[in-house]
Amino acid sequence: MKLRHDLPPNDLEIPMFRPYAHRLHPTVASATLVFILTLSLLTIGCTPPPTGRPSTNNTTLNPNPNTTVPSTTVTPPAKLPGPDEVPVDETEAAVQASKVVPAQTSEELSPVVTPDEKPGKTLVDMVETTPSKNSEEITPPVVTETPAEGEMKKEEPAKEEAPAETKQEKPAPEETTTTEAPAKEEPVAEVASAKKTTTAASSGESKADPQDWLYWRGPEFNGISRATGLPESWNPEGGEGSNVLWKRDDLGARSTPVVMNGKLYTLAAAEQGTPREGERVVCVDAKTGDTIWENRFNVYLSDVPVERVGWSSVTADPESNTVFALGVAGHFQCIDADTGKTVWLRKMHEEFGMLTTYGGRTNFPIVYEDLVIISGIVIGWGDMAKPAHRFLGMNKETGEVVWFTETTPLPYDTTYSAPSIKIVNGIPQYVIGAGDGKIWSIQPRTGQHNWSFAFAARGLYGTPIIEGDTVFMAQGEENVMSKEVDGKIVVDVDNTMGAVVSVDATQSGDISVSGQNWKVVELNGNRSAPLYVNDKLYVIDDRAKLFVLDPKTGEELFKKTPLGTKMFASPLYADGKIYTITENGRYYVLGIQEDGSVDILTKGRLPEGDALGSPICAHGRIYFPTTTALYCVGNEDGKETGFSGLPEEPKEAPVSDDPKPTHAQLIPAEALIYPGKGVDYRVKLFNSRGQFIKDADKVEYTVEGPAKIDEAGKLTANEDAGHAPAYVTAKADDLTGNARLRIVPPLPWSFDFEGIAINEMTGKGEPPITWVGARYRHVVREEDGSKVMVKITTIPKGTRSQSWMGHTDLHDYTIEADVKAQELEGQLPDIGLIAQGYEFILMGNESKARALTWITQQRIAQDVDFKLESNVWYHLKLKVSNQDDGTALAQGKAWKKGEPEPEAWMVEVVDDVPNTTGSPGLFGNAKTGEIFLDNIKVTPNS
Repeated sequence: MKLRHDLPPNDLEIPMFRPYAHRLHPTVASATLVFILTLSLLTIGCTPPPTGRPSTNNTTLNPNPNTTVPSTTVTPPAKLPGPDEVPVDETEAAVQASKVVPAQTSEELSPVVTPDEKPGKTLVDMVETTPSKNSEEITPPVVTETPAEGEMKKEEPAKEEAPAETKQEKPAPEETTTTEAPAKEEPVAEVASAKKTTTAASSGESKADPQDWLYWRGPEFNGISRATGLPESWNPEGGEGSNVLWKRDDLGARSTPVVMNGKLYTLAAAEQGTPREGERVVCVDAKTGDTIWENRFNVYLSDVPVERVGWSSVTADPESNTVFALGVAGHFQCIDADTGKTVWLRKMHEEFGMLTTYGGRTNFPIVYEDLVIISGIVIGWGDMAKPAHRFLGMNKETGEVVWFTETTPLPYDTTYSAPSIKIVNGIPQYVIGAGDGKIWSIQPRTGQHNWSFAFAARGLYGTPIIEGDTVFMAQGEENVMSKEVDGKIVVDVDNTMGAVVSVDATQSGDISVSGQNWKVVELNGNRSAPLYVNDKLYVIDDRAKLFVLDPKTGEELFKKTPLGTKMFASPLYADGKIYTITENGRYYVLGIQEDGSVDILTKGRLPEGDALGSPICAHGRIYFPTTTALYCVGNEDGKETGFSGLPEEPKEAPVSDDPKPTHAQLIPAEALIYPGKGVDYRVKLFNSRGQFIKDADKVEYTVEGPAKIDEAGKLTANEDAGHAPAYVTAKADDLTGNARLRIVPPLPWSFDFEGIAINEMTGKGEPPITWVGARYRHVVREEDGSKVMVKITTIPKGTRSQSWMGHTDLHDYTIEADVKAQELEGQLPDIGLIAQGYEFILMGNESKARALTWITQQRIAQDVDFKLESNVWYHLKLKVSNQDDGTALAQGKAWKKGEPEPEAWMVEVVDDVPNTTGSPGLFGNAKTGEIFLDNIKVTPNS
């Protein structure tokens, strides 16, 4: 049985005995998989999004029928340079017929039976492909205003002068340590139309240094460097002849670094093993390894273990001279590249409900023109209350949400697939593997879907690469087969694990059948991204075996090369060589021969540590991240390196070829504001390819909810509005755009649920619509003569969860509630309150009351004995205060309802690296019994 060591005791990840089928007779195996997956699908309830108000997403589940891809000749990328040559153009026709090619059999690989020979069982209901709505029918995204930068002041949140949404939240402890930095280099960029071009993937020319490595897979998004004259060997032990230019033992990490303007940036854990443990972005001099600055922030309200901190990688943007980092707890920030100061911050879990899991799977931000795009499993508010892998396009300078889109609701998995962006057939495509097991292509400027391809029964973790008009991707989950029956796409789960696929990216819609060029099954490549070099596809599977495939047919060209036993990192190609390190520390430099085969030039083992991050190359230096050190490798002997130049990128089709607007983008897509405050809306128009046409000049704005909007798009929330949604509609050029926002008043708040309507048929009502992560996992019903909110046990992936009530800039407040636990088969649930990034939890089965901030690390956790009795109402209270000495004090107590409140606090914790702001919220683990909540109050501290 294959064990999934990275699965959490959390929301969206429940272990499943999938590879069990490999040991069974095929018929029994298929039946076993059918039974298990059918139960899973029935349990999570794969239903469409809630009916009623239209979704505010920029797209529907099916691609926009207006998004068409003109047919052109397929042009493979330029041949890559050897050590002494520059790229040579080659053009070959693409293979038209789809076919499935099994990987060659070996002692490690089971004999392959193609899907045509072994059809398996249909476990997924038929999915009918229907045209997506036109832009005027689609309710747009969600946008949240980003506060302006400023220091947090201690003030009463309940007062009228409470910080408005236009003021910057003080980021959770950002300690910026600066050493003497080199002179600032002038960032260069180009503005094209309404777009700012900064990456190799963007339309138009980029003035970024072509030798910089701005994204973890490089300037071409494929792990390829055009450097020449690089060393053929290196020795991590260091010393003369090792080619190790510098080494930082304190920068061991699982993240892949980036390089911009002479500086290297990486994401890493901070102060490990101490009560101050957290996460940090570190900037060092790329030549010397000397630290320039650190930006430190907390891990909080998260199940992620310490070993998985720093999962993502930073992304650098030369146009704005900033770097973007997504922490494992959803702390997403834009940082000044020279000073390390936070420019803006979004708390993705508190604001949007982005899942932060025990598995640590955290996505990778990517910059495209004036946007930074990020994604994750989001369990939000309103019609986004059900989980889905969702994507947010944010203004990179302000953090404002420009578009917000989703894939299939109720995915089985979280994911850490990283996106690639390239122009395919004249159209920019953002391509990524999603939690629903599909490869998705999205228009990066609008969030509209180009196409989707069903690839696996579970979430995809690998990173796709785009070469010419083709997407290549590997995965290591249960395979699926797609077929068209009576105009419907039917997806069957196969009884094989892992595959590599070639997809025709020039098509549109659901291309699960028509888009497959070829597929090699039972080649398990879940983690390491492929390389496309000189018309060969190099794939390293999870067992660290290197395969060389024909990219036109999928045929295995040479005997596989064993490199080790485990693989996580993605390889680097540079100077005619492949540089790589296996997960368990075996490093290699591989030479590529004229026929595409490889030989080993250098190999060895790290003195300690593993390799989870990937090697990169910038300005003639190679950087190897490992869990115990960061190495810089180059020519010790002074030999000069060269650079053959980036190949010419495909050109975007001119807008004049498709000048008609088909999509209205209402910005911001989502906002969270106080009563009496405002949002300035605007509309941009795009054609069917997702190309900007113009700013709409004549717009008719309307709003539904407690707000007013004028003809210029200025919305003002009513002064008396409280905990209410508002929906904005904009009509321009016969198109309609939509956005939504939450209006949440300053403290104090009080909720008793008596005003919530109960459905006579179901006996249930809905929690407050503006609460993030509350609906779908909770219901309101009658209990003990009152209406109470109940966290139910029938959502297996939502029984253990958190929810948030409002503004993330709140501080110095107290939250309290009446709570009751239901006993189920001798087990009791856990019930908790959240304030300012801290939790106070009654641990039912442990008979403890605990205060903490980081659930798994428990760096400041304290608990006391407390016996939680079933079906007894208690009063729970949590107070958090920012102290004059720079610390935060969290205090919690609980007592039986109706009894006098104890004078003393049960637990008190002091945090030296405090969470200084945060939304009030709720924690609950209802796997072992329902949780009842009533009379919730949040008040400012006196």
